[in-house]
Amino acid sequence: MLFGRVRGTAVCTLKYTGTEGLKLLIVQPLNKKLEPVGALQVAADVVDAGIGDLCMMVRSREAALAMPQIKFVPIDLAIVGIVDELEVVAEDAFDFTMQPGWNPFT
Repeated sequence: MLFGRVRGTAVCTLKYTGTEGLKLLIVQPLNKKLEPVGALQVAADVVDAGIGDLCMMVRSREAALAMPQIKFVPIDLAIVGIVDELEVVAEDAFDFTMQPGWNPFT
């Protein structure tokens, strides 16, 4: 999953069969510190995001599977969630060492 900020809308005069009525948005990909990463991209919107919204996106096959009706459409980037709240914790705040004793993964 990727973060992104919606910057605008894209308009198409012709669309592939199965993508009619789908809203296309221009999105700026972001890293976990919400800094821009790479160029602007066009994403299919399935959650009714708006300009300025911080959103979650998926790529590749997952983007095509997020479409409402037809699952075999040429969609490579889709907005699947709108972020309401974000809390970033320092990387050294977590202890990932396995503690002695029983656990279901040993």
